[in-house]
Amino acid sequence: MRYTLLAGSRDGLLLLARLLLMVLFVIFGWFKVTGFSATVAYMGSVGVPMPTVVASVAVFLEFVVGLSIVVGFYTRPLALLLGFYTLAAAVIGHQFWHMVDPERIGTMINFYKNVSISGGLLLLCVAGPGKYSLDKR
Repeated sequence: MRYTLLAGSRDGLLLLARLLLMVLFVIFGWFKVTGFSATVAYMGSVGVPMPTVVASVAVFLEFVVGLSIVVGFYTRPLALLLGFYTLAAAVIGHQFWHMVDPERIGTMINFYKNVSISGGLLLLCVAGPGKYSLDKR
């Protein structure tokens, strides 16, 4: 009886989890694609070396990898890769420990949001995409 209600919904819930986890990446990846020069400028403003290259990597990881995970294509390795990217983005882009309030609070929230999303991506890596995916075809 334990968790039997969820057992029949496992694959549907994994699809929903993939969609919900990737909404953020696909939307902001698209913003980075359509506003690429602004993305490069932001990368340069936070001191990222080679901002054009890093912005290109960000676009690929957020938009292309995000869409790949949505459809369940190479889900496990891409979820792991995106999880590491998200942790790196937290450390590079949300350095709340260098700030004072009120900016500190918003940046700290974004830092821990990234940490939490990385946890979800790690869980997706372990659980796999479910049967509603290209991986299962």
